[in-house]
Amino acid sequence: MFRPVFLLLVSLCCAQAQQPLHIIDLKTPQDLHRFFRWTGKDIPIVSGHRGGMVSGFPENSLATFENTLKYTPAFFEIDPRLTKDSVIVLMHDATLERTTTGTGRVSEHTWEELQKFRLKDTEGQVTDYRIPTLAEAIEWARGKTILNLDKKDVPFPMIAALLRKHQADAFVMLTVHSAAEAAYYYKDNPNRLFSAHIKTPQVIAEYEKAGIPWAQVMAYIGPDVKPENQTMYELLHAKGVMCMISAAPTYDKLTTPEARAAAYRRVFEDGASILESDRPIEVADAIRGIRPASSVKAGFFKLQRASN
Repeated sequence: MFRPVFLLLVSLCCAQAQQPLHIIDLKTPQDLHRFFRWTGKDIPIVSGHRGGMVSGFPENSLATFENTLKYTPAFFEIDPRLTKDSVIVLMHDATLERTTTGTGRVSEHTWEELQKFRLKDTEGQVTDYRIPTLAEAIEWARGKTILNLDKKDVPFPMIAALLRKHQADAFVMLTVHSAAEAAYYYKDNPNRLFSAHIKTPQVIAEYEKAGIPWAQVMAYIGPDVKPENQTMYELLHAKGVMCMISAAPTYDKLTTPEARAAAYRRVFEDGASILESDRPIEVADAIRGIRPASSVKAGFFKLQRASN
């Protein structure tokens, strides 16, 4: 008599496993550049900070990235760190305690040692997921989404070499904190695209002087809506540059879903093209009503069957 219930559960599990992914389909570095080019009629873009943080899904985890894509197209800001034996892994903190079952510094452990630990979710619950390598993340992301590599403790030449090895210029971008950092990567490979910290007109001038093409820049201008943003929007939009706000330290911390949703919408209404958030699924739900009916960027957004 339990057979119908059992079959229902199997059916539900299969439906979840087969849930399609909302992907960003890019084939070439030029596609990546066009995707982040401001036109004034763009689809609002969601960035999952460390992949997104929901119960059961740890930050900087391939499972978390895939779970987010079941609900919304998004790209992901991730954190490369170096192990004792020079393997690049994903880990925001320099130490293991907050997000894993391990202890000590990432740099004090070999890759093999790190595989003994399991990741914790945002509530501190231990999951079955392990620490991934950056190489694994790149191969997972190919054909699905964009990875934005934050700057942690990995030397620039190692990052550049890994991107060359995996031929990842069509879907991996680099967070840079200065025009000098961008210039290093641009000299190494002129196809690079940058998530650049550009918060003042003076920094715009520094990028101009360094000769970084604006067609290969997306600008992070800060964590909140403020009057000064309008100056930055005007200057950067004139160069075709999209602007991003990060809600991780600000609006993500509001206590109710309604307050957060209103804040997320206000970011886009203020002029931003991209919102980075610990809660990308919430952001996507909040902004459904402000997406344009049509856009030249629509062809980049597609559905793909999820892997089992």
